[in-house]
Amino acid sequence: MAVLLRRGLCLALHRALGHGSSSGRRPALPAALLGACRTKKTWPVGFPQEELRKRLTPMQFHVTQERGTESAFRGEFTDHKEDGTYTCVVCGSPLFQSATKFDSGSGWPSFFDLVKEESVSLSDDFSYGMHRVETTCSQCGAHLGHLFDDGPRPTGKRYCINSASLAFQAQDAASPAPPGAGAGAGAGAAGAGGGGSASEGKTEL
Repeated sequence: MAVLLRRGLCLALHRALGHGSSSGRRPALPAALLGACRTKKTWPVGFPQEELRKRLTPMQFHVTQERGTESAFRGEFTDHKEDGTYTCVVCGSPLFQSATKFDSGSGWPSFFDLVKEESVSLSDDFSYGMHRVETTCSQCGAHLGHLFDDGPRPTGKRYCINSASLAFQAQDAASPAPPGAGAGAGAGAAGAGGGGSASEGKTEL
């Protein structure tokens, strides 16, 4: 009930703020008001921003910490086909298996299922004048991308994810050291993506 009430309030706020101008022009409002409508949350794992700026590439930091988006068809993992596990580039938590990756034609890595249900947290996102479902790492709160209901069977889900939010662990490779313990730079390089804003096509990131 509380979730439904919060979602209703978010929708009402978005409509009032986005369409309240008699001139037809959208008012100049903080991105936070027109962006994700979510309650504050303390994540199980946290890192100082100074450390993340050193450990991540500029694009990785922008995507995961500032809820940015890499350019379509520019990310390192868009056409990646190696067997293994895709992990959070910030904290190393496993998110997706290569067996659930598919070519959605969207220009971003797409997956139809998670490693486990609790791997990713979901929240409403009203940025850019539309309603989407934002996906974040449930361990550190890093922004990943968005979830859509137009994926393949058996789930019908499409997790549309920025390459810059991901690192990759090959199936036959040894387990990596956790971020912040000497392996951060390597994880950062593995998840680097292209810069710029998302191109239009499907409703995407």
